[in-house]
Amino acid sequence: MNILRSMLFVPANNPRRVDKALGLGADAVILDLEDAVAAGEKAVARSAILEAVRKPRSGLAYVRVNGLGTEWCYRDLVETIQPGLDGILLPKAERAADLHTADWLLSALERERGLAPGTVDLIPIIETGAGLAAIGEICGCGARHKRVVFGAADFTLDMNMQWTRAEAELAHARAQIVLASRVAGLEPPIDTVWARLQDSDGLRASARTSLEMGFQGRLCIHPDQIDIVHEIFTPSAEEHARALKIVRAFEEAERAGLASIRVDGQFVDYPIVAKARRLVGIAEKVQKQTRGI
Repeated sequence: MNILRSMLFVPANNPRRVDKALGLGADAVILDLEDAVAAGEKAVARSAILEAVRKPRSGLAYVRVNGLGTEWCYRDLVETIQPGLDGILLPKAERAADLHTADWLLSALERERGLAPGTVDLIPIIETGAGLAAIGEICGCGARHKRVVFGAADFTLDMNMQWTRAEAELAHARAQIVLASRVAGLEPPIDTVWARLQDSDGLRASARTSLEMGFQGRLCIHPDQIDIVHEIFTPSAEEHARALKIVRAFEEAERAGLASIRVDGQFVDYPIVAKARRLVGIAEKVQKQTRGI
């Protein structure tokens, strides 16, 4: 399982930006066919994706298709599903049927193109009131998705909200998405973009909130955001060392028949050591991804 700390959007019809994005070190690049591409350019953009996914890259390659209710979605899927593509982002998912429809079509295309079943990942984007209201149904419907994404730009538009710098208005939606993901046994979700491109301090604070609320990473819309997002979602060397110390001390205590100890003045029992093991696991997976293992 890859850790998706960062997923960078890039317009699929801009070859120069696509080439640059594929080598920037984001955990995944999202070749966008939806909001970043004008209606008249979508067919051209699909052709560009065919070439882009064959190129060397530092991370995974996804495509954000247009929504199922649009005139473009079917051709987006039919023309872009091929070897080399890691997954699809499905915008404005609002019901379990949306995921089952996409899953069925992906399965048919995989068979047709000689891909193993389930090769193409599917990530629904929750970005409407209807999508949030159905979040439990969406997360638990049993389609091929492993995680969901929150999209605040369309969500706040749909809900007539003001998207403020502090983002207090997003807290309920974020909590619901994290909770539903956990109940359904999915991976932690991925949080929304940060739209204030000149406000790196705001991004850092927002990403910290995402981490603390239970998200595994963030969507990015500019290359400069990648390093900040990785800084927040990657355990530091000190955090990793501390977690290892807790795990090793507890394992030694367990062998002596103890299930609660102190480590440098901190009380440690099973929930604390479980969190430490989780952090160690994340740190090790990030290290392997960085080394390309």
